[in-house]
Formats: sequence, structure tokens, C-alpha cells
Amino acid sequence: MATTAKEPATTKQSQPELVDDFMDKLKHPLKDVAEALRKIILSTDKTVGEEIAWNAPCFFYTGKMKPFKPKEYRRYLVGFNLFKKDCIRLIFLRGADVKDKSGLLEGDYADGRRLMLFYSAAEVKEKKKDLQRIIKVLIKQMPG
Repeated sequence: MATTAKEPATTKQSQPELVDDFMDKLKHPLKDVAEALRKIILSTDKTVGEEIAWNAPCFFYTGKMKPFKPKEYRRYLVGFNLFKKDCIRLIFLRGADVKDKSGLLEGDYADGRRLMLFYSAAEVKEKKKDLQRIIKVLIKQMPG
């Protein structure tokens, strides 16, 4: 009888220098909002890392996880969508997994995505605690 070795848990390295470079070059009317959101997301938990994915900053869990299919995107917490000029959209790939009673997670996408929209720096301050709560819930749900 063949035995299979248990696959080791893996981690992922953050790439802040790439995100710094992206943000330095960013031409967006709400760049200050994006910078504030980045700071909040990164300060939520020491296990939050960042990189550029899908042409924008994305934030993910850096801790150990068992291997999974890449297209499952299990490690990702939230990413920026910067295409609209009147707001910064945060995309939570697994947002449907959060029991959000605040109503801040919008959309009902079949793949589980949910959005949170920010139109001003004042909104960032207003929604900060809810944003951090959602990220913490997603981190707690990470399969080890």
C-alpha cells in the first residue's frame, strides 16, 4: 500500500515595495482615499500582506495554509478596483462568507464577491471599524 506524504502548509510573501511603486505612480482623483484604505487594511492584522494583482493593490493572508487550487483564491482578503473615478471599490472575493449586518458589503455575485465603496476620506473614517471587522472575520476563516 502506497503512503502519501502530508503536503506542507505554505506561506506567501508580501511585496510592499511593488505596491509603494504602484501607489507613487497612481493617477486617481481619490488617491488619498486609496492610501488611507491601504494603511487601514495593513494595520488590521500582522498577517495581512500586499501585492499587485488584477492591476491594483490586493491584500492577502500571509500565514500558513494547506495547498489549494490557485483559481480558488482562498488566500485573498480584499483588492482595490480603481477603474471608476468617483469612488474606490474594494472587492472581497469571499465577501459572501461574512455575515455582514452593517450592509456595507454590496452585491450578490454568484461567485461570492462583495463590494465596499468609498467616495471620500470622511467615509473611510466612518467605515474603518466595519472594514477591519470584515477583514478579521475573513482571516479567522482561513483554513490552516
